[in-house]
Amino acid sequence: MKIALLGYGKMGKMIEKIALSRGHEIVAKIDINSSDTDITKADVAIDFSIPDAAFNNISLCLENGVPVISGTTGWLDKYPEAVALCEKHKGAFIYASNYSLGVNIFFQINEYLAKIMNNHSAYGVSMEEIHHTQKLDAPSGTAITLAEGIIKHTDKENWTLETPKANEIPISAKRIDAVPGTHTVSYESEIDSISMTHTANSREGFALGAVVAAEWIVGKSGIFTMKDVLNLG
Repeated sequence: MKIALLGYGKMGKMIEKIALSRGHEIVAKIDINSSDTDITKADVAIDFSIPDAAFNNISLCLENGVPVISGTTGWLDKYPEAVALCEKHKGAFIYASNYSLGVNIFFQINEYLAKIMNNHSAYGVSMEEIHHTQKLDAPSGTAITLAEGIIKHTDKENWTLETPKANEIPISAKRIDAVPGTHTVSYESEIDSISMTHTANSREGFALGAVVAAEWIVGKSGIFTMKDVLNLG
């Protein structure tokens, strides 16, 4: 499989390493300092760039018939436009806030737990996410996905980084050197507490999941998620 890397920072380099180890070829590295914008020689593109570049990268791929996997967060105000562009060109597109296989299982557990806890009003829900200091957005895309999973199954209507209103999920976002990513969802009552945590030990899990998604999407058309890739239902 021939892969174009859109963004060649730490994640791009990790994806390159894993892709090569799985027998794939990197045919383009398109970065802020790169003049190589020929996307057409790739079977699939993987975007881990920056929020300001993500939509343009995705558009470039879809307009040229190249399936694209995006893991860049902080650009989702333009997500509906990306979906419309994918449909117009009958392309193939996956966006995920987190490609870690473990995190996507964690997303499913989070929704299941939210369904159960919705019947127990004595418990209040809150979240904490911790990332490295180079992460540009807060809360993380993963935290937002977790919050959306809770909102889907409860009477909560929004999340907030501020003091929460009754219908909001409070999220604490911390930035600490060399932390790949830790997410905790907690339910607390006066009697006891229930919490679940996913801790990434390295970036490798994110990169592996992105390559697995790229392998899966080749030859398909449509808008997909990691639930489709992992057959989580």
